[in-house]
Amino acid sequence: MNIIKITLLSLSLATSYGIYATTALAAEATASSSVNVSETISHLEKALVEIAKSDFNTAQVHLKAARTSGEKITGSEIVVKQAGALVIQGQIKAKLGDIKAASEELNKALALYKSL
Repeated sequence: MNIIKITLLSLSLATSYGIYATTALAAEATASSSVNVSETISHLEKALVEIAKSDFNTAQVHLKAARTSGEKITGSEIVVKQAGALVIQGQIKAKLGDIKAASEELNKALALYKSL
């Protein structure tokens, strides 16, 4: 009888630990994703300011950082891919010196990231 009690206690402890560990990992993933979204938005806003000043070198640094943090975002894959593509297009247009087109693309990407 004692063996059955010990076995049941061990199984219940193992099950509760497994549930706790899974929940903790899910909470950690959600928290890191929201940090990456805010970091990406921050870099995009800084890039837009630099593009408006026609400082394309600094804007490129912020756009690269935005792309890097944008790759780490989890959530709606379609929205993340669309926003990433818009950042790439904005980066290309900024390299060409097209302030208006680059700003339009980056503003669209910014709106998508803010929707997450």
